[in-house]
Amino acid sequence: MNDIDQQSMREAVHVAASAQLTCRPNPWVGAVLVAADGRRFSGFTQPVGQSHAEVQALRAAGDAARGATMFVTLEPCNHTGRTPPCTDAIIAAGVSRVVVGVSDPDSRVAGSGIARLREAGIQVEVGLCANLVSEQLAPYLHHRRTGRPFVMLKLATTIDGFIAAKSGAGGWITGAVARRRVHELRAASDAILVGAGTVRADDPQLTVRDAPGSSPRRIVLGRASADARIHPCTEWTGSLDGLLDSLGKEGVLQLMVEGGANVAAQFHAAGLIDRYVFHIAPAIMGGGDAVPAFAGDTAATLADVWRGRLVSTQQLGDDVEVVIEPERSQT
Repeated sequence: MNDIDQQSMREAVHVAASAQLTCRPNPWVGAVLVAADGRRFSGFTQPVGQSHAEVQALRAAGDAARGATMFVTLEPCNHTGRTPPCTDAIIAAGVSRVVVGVSDPDSRVAGSGIARLREAGIQVEVGLCANLVSEQLAPYLHHRRTGRPFVMLKLATTIDGFIAAKSGAGGWITGAVARRRVHELRAASDAILVGAGTVRADDPQLTVRDAPGSSPRRIVLGRASADARIHPCTEWTGSLDGLLDSLGKEGVLQLMVEGGANVAAQFHAAGLIDRYVFHIAPAIMGGGDAVPAFAGDTAATLADVWRGRLVSTQQLGDDVEVVIEPERSQT
């Protein structure tokens, strides 16, 4: 594979981003078709029941698809669901080569799409920009491999690690730019969760208001008062494992956990968090009696400290977003 191939797959990843807010629970896939004469056509997954990325690109190309190379972020489907198999469309269009970012772990695909294309005489290559594609599709891939949603914990903290003053009174720790980012994260999630204590203290809406996209389903660990703004919501009193199993069966690909400290500690202690997103303000609470990011006892020694790997950082106005993940693979 050459630099043009790399560029084309990166373009497909860029195109796929357009689908993430509209096509769930389907995967947000991008496709770029490069015709024999160098012309380029692209497509991304449409809302549920409509065309997948490959078909969108083929329609845009028309007759130019014959003898072309298709770059697609996820293995083409080979089964009939709400739409016909993409493999059939690719074969019928006369595409000569297909480059796939990652194979699809969905049991209905799981290599059969790649095999079908090869049986039809199409050259298929797999793994180009796999890390980039896997990052973009992490919630989908995790769900298909584990049957559970990808769990993202988001916390806003002072630089010394507190999420609220000792009085427990609500208020903003981070600035407007970081708060808009939170709404983007909510829009990219299928469900959002807080504890009943957070509902009592802050009476949050947990909706998407400052970013494009729909509001996620709302979940409370415990019971919310009848007049709480979080309604309608799901109130859960069972185990966290049971919750994740239930949400996975219901097609929730990503669950965003927003706190508070007890809920964060429960998910963390159980090893159920796949991604930690910290929004850190240049503010110092001072002392040690404010509300920490995680409730409970601290590590007894430095050898006992939990350590993850740094995924990314970005500045959000005067605040900083730090994203970390467990060292073990969760997807």
